[in-house]
Amino acid sequence: MLFRLLSLLMILLALPYGPARAVDRAKVERQFQQWLVQDIWPEARAVGVLRPTFDAAFSKVRLNWDLPDLVPPGSKATLPRRQRQAEFGAPGRYFNRGSVDGATSMGRRMAKRHASALQQTERRTGVPGRIILAIWGRESGYGQVKIPHNVFEVLGTKGFMSRRADYFRQELIAALQIAEAGHAPEQAMRSSWAGALGQPQFMPSSFLKFAEDGDGDGRADIWRSEADTIASIGGYLARHGWDKTRDWGFEVSVPASVSCALEGPDQGQSIREWEALGIHRGSGRAFPAHERDGVAYLMMPAGRNGPAFLVTPNFYVLKEYNKSDLYALFVGHVGDRIQFGVQDFRGAWGWVDSMLRSDVATMQRGLERRGHDVGGADGLAGFKTRRSIGRWQEATGQQATCFPSAAMKADLSR
Repeated sequence: MLFRLLSLLMILLALPYGPARAVDRAKVERQFQQWLVQDIWPEARAVGVLRPTFDAAFSKVRLNWDLPDLVPPGSKATLPRRQRQAEFGAPGRYFNRGSVDGATSMGRRMAKRHASALQQTERRTGVPGRIILAIWGRESGYGQVKIPHNVFEVLGTKGFMSRRADYFRQELIAALQIAEAGHAPEQAMRSSWAGALGQPQFMPSSFLKFAEDGDGDGRADIWRSEADTIASIGGYLARHGWDKTRDWGFEVSVPASVSCALEGPDQGQSIREWEALGIHRGSGRAFPAHERDGVAYLMMPAGRNGPAFLVTPNFYVLKEYNKSDLYALFVGHVGDRIQFGVQDFRGAWGWVDSMLRSDVATMQRGLERRGHDVGGADGLAGFKTRRSIGRWQEATGQQATCFPSAAMKADLSR
């Protein structure tokens, strides 16, 4: 009896959460194929995609029910219980030894191998080669990571039935434009689970806007050309506002007298003013003289449970590549390791509760009821959620940690 109960529990846990569980998949598949012909084909044709290209793209494409955040027709969108994207999980795990050391060691080899392309791109864009390398390493392991999915299957599925269907529909049309123009080599239209392409993992619309020819052959080939990949990453950051006179940020020590609720890109002040509050570099070295009058922002991705940083506007340019604080921090840190040989952060990643995304969303709604702006109850502990937790803790006489914990859920659920 116990064995049967355990077996049933395992089966239930293996089933997908949310609306993708109990639907007539054959019926939805028919709706999908009809949608491709009646909705997507006219839109693709209007931007110059020819029918042979369209038919080849979707000849073997079926819905991929294993993708996250699906909302089948007739279902209600619900928040996923679990967090599947590493960038929005427990902060310390993102900086695991293998990821950091692997990206650093390979990055140093790539810095030597592609020194000319990196120097040319840095001169042209102002973006440091070390930053380009760190993004390249994080996105595709310097082109070594196998990209698993058919981009038309991914974007077709998500454009038809996901929580951000309009966005993915636009990316699907852009992918068809790429195929029509012949930008990608044969069999190269493979993507991540989100639909990102090539070595820099550009979304299709980003490829059309930002891909660059770095080797002078007249093509922007982000699949096979390292020079094109380097040029495209540098150009992307430059066109999103990278300031060549500033660094990305500095690890700092934050005294208890400085509230962790001061975090965020809307609470900036000069580094000189942060110093006056008692914040200093974690290394003990002085801030560069040319940086001290520049604006900087407090960034504490684990609240009081981890290292703290003063970041510059360039940090938020990195977030244009990926919206995660942890991603931008990883890129800056690995870039510094590649070029300057810096070591681990001086501040340790402390213990944080492993929480369901749905539980974090419950706390966010509780904070909203109390008048706090958490940036939306999405179950992700971004800076608005972190500092709102700190403000609530301070208002209720608690020691501010600025990070969600299981113990808070009961209080914030009321």
